[in-house]
Amino acid sequence: MKNNSDKVSVIQKLLDWVERSGNKLPQPVTLFLILIAIVLIASWIASFFNITAVHPGTKHEISVVNLLNEEGIQRIFTQMVTVFTSFPPLGLVLVVMLGIGVAERSGLIAVSLKAFVSSVPSKLITFSVVTAGMLSSLAADAGYVVLIPLGAAIFYGMGRHPIAGLAAAFAGVSGGFGANLFLTSLDPLLAAFTTPAAQIIDPNYIVDAPANWYFMAASVPLVGIAGTYVTEKVLEPRLGKYKPEGDIEEANNEITDLERKGLKWAGISVLISLVIIGFMFIPEWGVLRGEDGSFNPFFTSIVPLMLFLFFIPGLIYGIITKSVKSDKQVASMTAESMSSMGGYIVLAFAAAQFVAYFNWSNLGLILAINGADGLKSIGFTGVPLLVAFIIVSSIINILIGSASAKWAIMAPIFVPMLMLMGYSPELTQAAYRVGDSYTNILTPLLPYFPLVIVFAQKYVKNIGIGTIISSMLPFAIVFAIVRIIMFVIWVALGIPVGPDAPLYYTP
Repeated sequence: MKNNSDKVSVIQKLLDWVERSGNKLPQPVTLFLILIAIVLIASWIASFFNITAVHPGTKHEISVVNLLNEEGIQRIFTQMVTVFTSFPPLGLVLVVMLGIGVAERSGLIAVSLKAFVSSVPSKLITFSVVTAGMLSSLAADAGYVVLIPLGAAIFYGMGRHPIAGLAAAFAGVSGGFGANLFLTSLDPLLAAFTTPAAQIIDPNYIVDAPANWYFMAASVPLVGIAGTYVTEKVLEPRLGKYKPEGDIEEANNEITDLERKGLKWAGISVLISLVIIGFMFIPEWGVLRGEDGSFNPFFTSIVPLMLFLFFIPGLIYGIITKSVKSDKQVASMTAESMSSMGGYIVLAFAAAQFVAYFNWSNLGLILAINGADGLKSIGFTGVPLLVAFIIVSSIINILIGSASAKWAIMAPIFVPMLMLMGYSPELTQAAYRVGDSYTNILTPLLPYFPLVIVFAQKYVKNIGIGTIISSMLPFAIVFAIVRIIMFVIWVALGIPVGPDAPLYYTP
């Protein structure tokens, strides 16, 4: 029988293998360039062998388009700039980040997180830390920088183990990724990848930003309860009583009177903005209602509305707290926000070319048709197929951290394939988001993982990656179980995953 040290050794070897393997992967931009090369070569080979498929809707024969002949090469060069500038996720994310930049750099986001976790009873503090972690995705990556060290400081101040507080916050921010009561920049970003993937099958299909809102909002309390259970019943008993190592500087978690005043007026501005937006789309005569009474103009306007919902309260908070003193400073905040997106812009260029070439070649459509036929022929359909897709997404998530980078690769294949099997693009996107969550906290390839270790070393000097991962493993297992079960029940009950987002696709 193997003893505990043998088990630890096996686990550590596995983690070391994952880390070594992951480190050998190229950066996302390089990965897309490699994929572009594969698509170009595959289009030439497939066209040479005349690989085709019959479209199940139109009954027309689909052939692979060779992108390495004269016509294909000419198309690549003449449309390269247009492909990039018209890439939907590019403009959507940059517009939202203009508002988030002001809200974050004025201090509104950080103070809002502090206020959230400090205004609840001690019995609910764990739940509030996990939930605040999920809600922090409103401000992109602010949760990693602000909430994770804050969670540790709060637990330490209460006489609880600070690593448990850090883990609870990390679990919410990263393990519960995507679950939120509100729409975030991720919603329009993923929808922008899902739409062209769906249009491989149905050229008129549009996936709106709130496509998964119902499902993701309902996930928040479930993940919060699960995270609370793991923290208090599994992790804290395992960690035991905390013994401070040396002098630990107390984190300043107090909110000043000026910050409270700024938070109050920022909140009032949000309420006023929501009322105005309500008048714009709720009444039939609203300016964001279609001529036929539909809500399509409102859904299409989600991103600009999110810009103002971040920008206005951030500006008001900054003016009151004196963190914003001039229009030049506001311009500087938005510029800094844009400069922080430099890496994403480069990634978007490579991703845009890949998506375009993949669609032009018809490889995605043919792969989807043949893949769907193959799955049907072996009887692998229904809920087991969706669960398998979630698990595949979670495994890929360990090796590729960016949600948009993975979805840019997976959407053109899986969205059309599952559409041909009767599942809506919105449902496939929701399944992907479940898989693209709970394994975030296990991979050393997460960009913020080193930062989490640094935060933890403030309280436990010699803590390392193995301790962090072993602390997060119970969260990953429980989150996977509860979110997959919730997804299965949701599908069984036939509940839409979002507004005008059916579960099934009918040509």
